Amino acid sequence: MAEPVVTKPASKSNWSVLLGAAFIMATSAIGPGFLTQTTVFTEKFRADFAFAILASIIIDIGAQMNVWRVITMSRMRGQDVANKVFPGLGHFIALLIVMGGLAFNIGNIAGCGMGFNVLFGVTEQTGAIISCIIALAIFASKEAGAAMDMVAKALGAVMILLTAYVMLISNPPVGQAVVKAVFPSDYGSLLLPMITLVGGTVGGYITFAGGHRLLDAGIVGHENLKEVNKSSVTGILITGVMRVILFLAVLGVVSAGATLAKNNPPASVFQIAAGNLGYKFFGIVLWSAAITSVVGCAYTSVSFLRSMFKVVDKYNSYFIMLFIVFSTLVFVFVGRPVTVLVIVGSLNGLILPITLGSMLLAARNKKIVGDYEHPTWLLVFGILAALVSAYAGAMSLQGIAALWNK
Repeated sequence: MAEPVVTKPASKSNWSVLLGAAFIMATSAIGPGFLTQTTVFTEKFRADFAFAILASIIIDIGAQMNVWRVITMSRMRGQDVANKVFPGLGHFIALLIVMGGLAFNIGNIAGCGMGFNVLFGVTEQTGAIISCIIALAIFASKEAGAAMDMVAKALGAVMILLTAYVMLISNPPVGQAVVKAVFPSDYGSLLLPMITLVGGTVGGYITFAGGHRLLDAGIVGHENLKEVNKSSVTGILITGVMRVILFLAVLGVVSAGATLAKNNPPASVFQIAAGNLGYKFFGIVLWSAAITSVVGCAYTSVSFLRSMFKVVDKYNSYFIMLFIVFSTLVFVFVGRPVTVLVIVGSLNGLILPITLGSMLLAARNKKIVGDYEHPTWLLVFGILAALVSAYAGAMSLQGIAALWNK
């Protein structure tokens, strides 16, 4: 078992860690897939997509607040909570998350390579190797947690600022988007995009990224409840802000009549809006999104093995580095195994209802959370998020079946 968590008293000095945890969660969600997904959906649904974004943010907050509260109040990692709910469930969840995290990290490393290619013209493989070395340096630091927080905050801010610049230049119809966020043309057609956004923002390992960071920092217990709430909501809002400004940037470009490139839709948005400078900005945003996802994915995936294997807990940073190196080697020598990525991605859609469901079952179990009282409104909120994610999981199973039938 992992070492018991030492509780840190609530204090203003914790704000750096709380903000870091929020950015780790947010930047883990904002990866290469996030950029492409948001762009493609915006091009298809135009201003109506604002409704799917708003609805997904509300559901995401419900999922995150439930998970972060249970983790920090129980002082246990997600897999240990799940094992308390049903023996063996935590091990099953850990297996799913590590498999899914490894597959997605190959995609994240590929995104790093693409970012370097845009910026410097080097091959994707070379860019991936350089990015791998940068990620390893973060975890080689004696203060790896603080270094991870700092990188997530800095690059998260860079992504938002550069995308906001492109949004302003593209001159989107903001008023129309605000109206459509509440009154879209067709609610039914936006259900699938909304569910897809939820899965991409809080699916798989992402739900636990910030909660596990707070746990490792000792920000747990009743005295830190307000801080935990603030950090969890901040993480979703950061993700939401990035999603909204990217949506508006794309909306401005397509509303002006431009057609996006099929091979790289988000890159064409930046290039159409701001020329060659915009294209370079895209390279910075893509690399920032990818490298922070590499760091968040590796950190959180390995955290699911810490209470299962003493050696992983003792040499945590080394195992995180090994996870990153393995992901890089697979990309450099094998490439992106598309079928594997899609299948594991589809399985990842099944993780949220299982993980969130186990957290909700634990929320009022006194043997797990002690004398902490989980509010009814939050429990209902979580059940709604679990039902939506379960539907997404059912849809992902159909995707797996379609792949095998080809």
